[in-house]
Amino acid sequence: MKKRTFLTSLSLAAALALSACGGGGGDPLSGGGDNKGSAGSQVVIGSADFTESQLIASIYSQALQAKGVSVKEQFNIGSREVYIQALKDSSIDLVPEYTGALLSYLDPKSTAATPDSVTSELKTKLPEGISMLTPSPAEDKDVVAVTQATADKYKLTTISDLAPVAGELVLGGPAEWKTRQQGVVGLRDVYGLNFKDFVSLDAGGTLTMTALTNGQIQAGDLFSTDPGLKANKLVALEDNKNLFAAENVVPLIKAGKQNDTVTKTLDAVSAKLTTDDLISMNAEAATGTNLADIAKKWLAGAGINGQ
Repeated sequence: MKKRTFLTSLSLAAALALSACGGGGGDPLSGGGDNKGSAGSQVVIGSADFTESQLIASIYSQALQAKGVSVKEQFNIGSREVYIQALKDSSIDLVPEYTGALLSYLDPKSTAATPDSVTSELKTKLPEGISMLTPSPAEDKDVVAVTQATADKYKLTTISDLAPVAGELVLGGPAEWKTRQQGVVGLRDVYGLNFKDFVSLDAGGTLTMTALTNGQIQAGDLFSTDPGLKANKLVALEDNKNLFAAENVVPLIKAGKQNDTVTKTLDAVSAKLTTDDLISMNAEAATGTNLADIAKKWLAGAGINGQ
């Protein structure tokens, strides 16, 4: 999932604003007149349909443009099932990803959990023609969150603690969570959790946060870099059986677009990006600040030339 954050309505508005600064617009999967993003030297940058992915994609975009790389932004494409296909058919050339969620998507049976094991295995599972660059230490993991009141009532600190009471609780998350190993399937098979019901909401976004805080659901899929966890006094339960693998941010790129300039630029971004940076930028995005401006500010602070 990853992949991973919140504020769905903000994501849509931000995507519209971001499209203007990189030439994006129109069909989010059109890579140009021939619908092939890999034609020529231009790098078409995509993102998932959540704020954090768009933020990171904007950082990539501005860093590459500062190095003279021609860029087109096609943000807010959709879920992993959509943008991975877009990479395969060359509608886009580059997208920010999360190592563990991508590995689980490519190999649902994978049991790798640590950063090194996930990265090593992921390299062997990538589709032909797609490469990954150096993962960042920045990480954004799925978490099963409950309110403080629910945690206190049932004495919950770990996901395992849900086992005796899951049948009384409603779980919420993105629609694709219903069939994913890193979702309902894994919670059942790894933790033995059989919830009273599952409600399809969004990918760690406003719908899930609101449903959790107003009691529509009692457990929800959120992300570890969501500042709303603290703001709403929610408890992220410890994943004590490592269902949710390491989720380091990593650039995923068409092999034909990988060159020294692109690789060095994106590797420099990855080396500087931290989990705390993601939390801070997400909090700023939640106030309505333009995502391109947040990305520009981060690049300046990191000492990386941006737009």
